[in-house]
Amino acid sequence: MSSTLVDPTLLLPALLAAAAYTLTPGPAFLALLGIGATQGRRAGIGFLAGHLAGDVVWASLALVAIIGAQSIGTTVFDLLGLACGLYLCWLGWKAASVRRDADPQLTIGARRPVLRGLAFGLMNPKGYPVAVATFTSLLAGRSQDLSWERMPLLLLAAFAGFILADGVLAYVVGAGLVRRFYRRHQLWVTRASGLLFIGFGLNALWHSGHSLWASFRRAA
Repeated sequence: MSSTLVDPTLLLPALLAAAAYTLTPGPAFLALLGIGATQGRRAGIGFLAGHLAGDVVWASLALVAIIGAQSIGTTVFDLLGLACGLYLCWLGWKAASVRRDADPQLTIGARRPVLRGLAFGLMNPKGYPVAVATFTSLLAGRSQDLSWERMPLLLLAAFAGFILADGVLAYVVGAGLVRRFYRRHQLWVTRASGLLFIGFGLNALWHSGHSLWASFRRAA
């Protein structure tokens, strides 16, 4: 591989963009908080491992869109947005309506944290737009240097950023202070998280539906 492809001044922004994307608060962080507090740091790491797959998928699509000058149409992402919105509304309703005697692992938590993390990662409503926004903001000044040949290295740098940010999150959710707070206020934190999930879901449904309707009217 040519040394000209390995440009630290280009790879560092990709790493920072991935870390910023991961640390942006959203539904996955709330789910991670619940899982880490009720099941411990190991379960939280399992959730993050599953979520990492979704991070890589969305980062890949964001880089393809940036390098390819939006070569992927918006319709597929709008349809994904609708699916994400419905999924989050369903999760939110389960959490917001939880009873005091319910098993917390059946609401925000999960008996299979890796699979729950995978679902959150791939069905993340912030995935594509936030990934595009963060990567664009940090790579825009080097747009002339972006190329398909550099994409594997950019993705590798982004992967490193995801790992670093996941390490920070794993430390935070396993901290004793965080776990004690969650356990003391678990019912209301779960219900409040459910309402936020519903809010995120409705927001995804609104924007995706509006975009699809606008596309339909332009095509008519």
